[in-house]
Amino acid sequence: MEDSLTRPSSPAGLSCYMALSQLLGLTVIAMTGAWMGQYRGGIAWESSLQFNVHPLCMVIGMVFLQGDALLVYRVFRNETKRSAKILHGVLHAFALVIALVGVIAVFDYHRKKGFADMYSLHSWCGITAFSLYFIQWLMGFSFFLFPGASFSLRSRYKPQHVFFGVSLFVLSIATCLLGIKELLLFNIQATYSSFVPEGILANALGLLLIVFGLVLGYILTRDEWKRPPLAEELALSMDFKTLTKGESPSSSSQ
Repeated sequence: MEDSLTRPSSPAGLSCYMALSQLLGLTVIAMTGAWMGQYRGGIAWESSLQFNVHPLCMVIGMVFLQGDALLVYRVFRNETKRSAKILHGVLHAFALVIALVGVIAVFDYHRKKGFADMYSLHSWCGITAFSLYFIQWLMGFSFFLFPGASFSLRSRYKPQHVFFGVSLFVLSIATCLLGIKELLLFNIQATYSSFVPEGILANALGLLLIVFGLVLGYILTRDEWKRPPLAEELALSMDFKTLTKGESPSSSSQ
């Protein structure tokens, strides 16, 4: 009872924007699945439909789950910092695994069909985003979850980690937009300008991806919506700063 009174409630407006972000994210996934199912024949691994695994997995992994991982520190405001870190890392790990399935699917499909790899801007941006995302996860695990990193080292690396995390999310959405355009030109170039239903659906999907990114960006950049440190975290931080100055926590508090 007493503990619940000391823990701050969710800031005004945050819950609404969080709900909006999840609605947009799930809608983007549903629209991608509908596009692949309704207009591209469906999804299967051992057939010519293997390519369709790629866009669905990349949207789920590199957009939706990556975005949700970025929001962990806004949603779980009253959980311990370590719990939030673990969930943040696990969501990113799931995103990586699902995205890896998508990457394998497209390379395997190209190999079976005899198509060239890595020649388009979409493929260059995509492999860059995926590779940097994997490196970002490794760096984050090493600095923030692995017990070997010092507090001062984590503090110095944190701004870079946050910057590259948001940048990779933006790059992922941009890569999806390039992929949408590329897929449309490959499949319906002759009829695209006639406002065919597939083109309209894909264009709407692209717009929703942008809106999803903007909503997440708004949530992440609101200072008053950042996760406040819990009392015990503040105490640990003060003790560390005191010890690094050559004093004991007890003497500094007297």
